Amino acid sequence: KWRVRKEAMMGLAQLYKKYCLHAEAGKDAAEKVSWIKDKLLHIYYQNSIDDKLLVEKIFAQYLVPHNLETEERMKCLYYLYASLDPNAVKALNEMWKCQNMLRSHVRELLDLHKQPTSEANSAAMFGKLMTIASKYPGKAQDFVKKFNQVLGDDEKLRSQLELLISPTCSCKQADVCVREIARKLANPKQPTNPFLEMVKFLLERIAPVHIDSEAISALVKLMNKSIEGTADDEEEGVSPDTAIRAGLELLKVLSFTHPTSFHSAETYESLLQCLRMEDDKVAEAAIQIFRNTGHKIETDLPQIRSTLIPILHQKAKRGTPHQAKQAVHCIHAIFSNKEVQLAQIFEPLSRSLNADVPEQLITPLVSLGHISMLAPDQFASPMKSVVANFIVKDLLMNDRSTGEKNGKLWSPDEEVSPEVLAKVQAIKLLVRWLLGMKNNQSKSANSTLRLLSAMLVSEGDLTEQKRISKSDMSRLRLAAGSAIMKLAQEPCYHEIITPEQFQLCALVINDECYQVRQIFAQKLHKALVKLLLPLEYMAIFALCAKDPVKERRAHARQCLLKNISIRREYIKQNPMANEKLLSLLPEYVVPYMIHLLAHDPDFTKPQDVDQLRDVKECLWFMLEVLMTKNENNSHAFMKKMAENIKLTRDAQSPDEPKANEKLYTVCDIALCVINSKSAMCNADSPKDPVLPTKFFTQPEKDFCNDRNYISEETRVLLLTGKPKPTAVLGTVNKPLSATGRRPYIRTTGSETGSNISVNSELSSSTGNRSREQSSDISETGVSENDENPVRIISVTPAKTEPVKNKEINSDQATQGNSTERGKKRTATASGTENIHQKPEEKSVDETGPSLAAKTRRGRPTKPEPQGTTAKNEETNKPPVRGRKRAAVSQESPGSLEAGNAKAPKQQDTAKKPAAAQRQIDLQR
Repeated sequence: KWRVRKEAMMGLAQLYKKYCLHAEAGKDAAEKVSWIKDKLLHIYYQNSIDDKLLVEKIFAQYLVPHNLETEERMKCLYYLYASLDPNAVKALNEMWKCQNMLRSHVRELLDLHKQPTSEANSAAMFGKLMTIASKYPGKAQDFVKKFNQVLGDDEKLRSQLELLISPTCSCKQADVCVREIARKLANPKQPTNPFLEMVKFLLERIAPVHIDSEAISALVKLMNKSIEGTADDEEEGVSPDTAIRAGLELLKVLSFTHPTSFHSAETYESLLQCLRMEDDKVAEAAIQIFRNTGHKIETDLPQIRSTLIPILHQKAKRGTPHQAKQAVHCIHAIFSNKEVQLAQIFEPLSRSLNADVPEQLITPLVSLGHISMLAPDQFASPMKSVVANFIVKDLLMNDRSTGEKNGKLWSPDEEVSPEVLAKVQAIKLLVRWLLGMKNNQSKSANSTLRLLSAMLVSEGDLTEQKRISKSDMSRLRLAAGSAIMKLAQEPCYHEIITPEQFQLCALVINDECYQVRQIFAQKLHKALVKLLLPLEYMAIFALCAKDPVKERRAHARQCLLKNISIRREYIKQNPMANEKLLSLLPEYVVPYMIHLLAHDPDFTKPQDVDQLRDVKECLWFMLEVLMTKNENNSHAFMKKMAENIKLTRDAQSPDEPKANEKLYTVCDIALCVINSKSAMCNADSPKDPVLPTKFFTQPEKDFCNDRNYISEETRVLLLTGKPKPTAVLGTVNKPLSATGRRPYIRTTGSETGSNISVNSELSSSTGNRSREQSSDISETGVSENDENPVRIISVTPAKTEPVKNKEINSDQATQGNSTERGKKRTATASGTENIHQKPEEKSVDETGPSLAAKTRRGRPTKPEPQGTTAKNEETNKPPVRGRKRAAVSQESPGSLEAGNAKAPKQQDTAKKPAAAQRQIDLQR
């Protein structure tokens, strides 16, 4: 309950202030309660506005009391920031960011008051008031409207508020302004005034209660003492290096929210000193502070300017990639002659590119990419020859080194080869170059998209010379998918991305490598939540229903909830948004999702119940979140969309009967789900939906499609099938569950010997039962990124043996015809897992022949030869994404705690008597 949480938080805050800040019981007692500061800031992650506001109040009154003198207050903040855990630091940064955003909203509201009254002005003001009110609980809307009315009537009050939010306002001035405004709004006849309390809280949040020019100067002096070794760092419980790095990070965050407060020669001299330090992170943060705050250096501080320029040039040419990026942006942001400065960097770098020394390529590629993005008029043309002759021809289309064949699907950054890192930066350079031009007159974007698509189709091995390692291929697949998604954020490039290229990009979220799926999903969410990506990209999250990792599915669902909430809130707060409903209204994701699932490479047989069940799971993954509320009769609206799609044809293949049949089948499943989950869907739709012409043809006048594409029996099976059981997440690296493929069956039983031989027939009852099991294979613990895990089509329950610290000898293994996301993968020598995996990971080899070969992800269907498939494939056969065979190494961190993992006995699905047996050697 909120009251209980509030009292607990206030009690902890008072304990912290008494024993840590005032040290009333000595150092030992302070250490015992030092955890309180982290716990209190973690509460800022709660969804409740009340929790967030209380954390802000506690921070200002107890953690860093605002009534302290400036030097004491900044010392308190400096060492608090250095001793917080990473999540608490993020929460504190988010708190400052939210306060700065609120300050911007109030500033924009005051600007609207200065404009003449009009309908557009009133609409904009209403939207701004609703945005401000959304940051407060209770009857905030009424209070904010009342405050706005008072502002409109009282010019002196407006001037006080303008002074309060001005960048030059000091903490002492802010205190006076808040008291003055509160005095004007106070009503002596009303002792308890909720309106006044809300206004005071608003003022305290937007006022600079902690940070002004004097405070920044005090922080810089503290950091200088840490650099010189004369500070009290050890007494405060932090090392000097930690204090310096945390101090720079603190200043960097404040440079976003209070840039004007940094403008002094003393502050910039200290930052120049940090630029010369060997610590890369410190130098990078210092450059970013210059970038955020140095707009007047050129005119007001010429001595700082003359010292800064050569340092920035050196960092852009020979610094770390992050330093190079910040240096280029800093030059572009703060110097008037930026064209000359950038040309002095661009020309020598573009002439010295040498693909034979990839480790010296990464920083130049970063600098060149950002220069061409920031100054396209000057550098787009010369960059075209660099792209054609070097980036594509010499770097991307050549494999100069041979990757390490260790079977791992992912390697930590420090183990990635310089050549692959250079190729990743080359892909980013292509994107930045195009984003700078923002036009496709030269058709460069088309050729770039074809190149990126080819990289996804070839699974990262663009040259197909089989010289690149699997972990490097994963990096390049991620880079290619992210590049397409980045280009889609620019309208002129979004228009030329074909449906096929969009589908290739979408399939990256079902990649065989856990880290690729994870990072791609994070990038997708980040762009969607800022409304940078078109709505169709939200449909990609529907494919996450296939992810075998519970954690990834939960993340995708949270992303959907957040995105849908933000879009609905944006439409409410921006009356003009009604003109762009097709790109904003969350329900309009349904036609994109239906089309994407109809073209899923795993969906090959429109009458296959198992494939239909997986399509239904993907549909419900999205529809469940959309149908949480029936806002504006949205259930009927979504049903109408699905019905209307059945009156069109697939614009991607309008004359192909099977493609249209698959599309109509997905529509029928969607209608089946909507009808079964909502009684409101049969009402009249509020408006006739508009379908995207890029994916659907215009409905034909005489075309009537009243056929049911799923039988009544199938409909009942889809709706009444047993829900898949939820398992505890036991591993990070797992193979993807594939549509049309039966997942593992979890079984219990007595122990078996270490050598398991399986060769038995598949029973029909098992086939039916196995589809009802969860695709989350946490308990079986197959390691996805370790070797080549294979998901079994269907198995019968069998005895199992607990496995602990065991290694699978895949050298003895022969491979059957297996399916994993519809693609073929051969077994290779046992490898070790990604070192970043969680300690509770478990891994075990599970293999089994498939019933039927299927299409490969991102590639056209290839016919399988008749007869039996090869069973003794060589370990050096070229890797292909999708089918993976799990193997565990004793070095695997997952195997250390794999005591509860079970290795199911597996049954051979082949009906032929000559089927080979699979030997699994489990060694302690």
